[in-house]
Amino acid sequence: MSKLLIKKGDTVVVLSGKDKGKTGKVTQAFPALNRVVVEGINVCKRHLRTRRSGDKGQVVEFFMPIHASKVALMDAAGKRLRHDDRPQA
Repeated sequence: MSKLLIKKGDTVVVLSGKDKGKTGKVTQAFPALNRVVVEGINVCKRHLRTRRSGDKGQVVEFFMPIHASKVALMDAAGKRLRHDDRPQA
């Protein structure tokens, strides 16, 4: 298993998929699954049923994880970093 180089709080750009070219901040990282959750990327909707009679149901939007290979780190200037340019921790 390879090491996940993207950490929580990093700014990333999406390389492929329906959100290609969008940027966002990593809110969660799952190293064991090699996936990350990026703010504003891969938005899914879940319809919630009413809990009590008289209340209305609602539609909740949340961000699903995407594979870490589909994102690339960005520096402070907004330029995409290559794998050998990554900051050393």
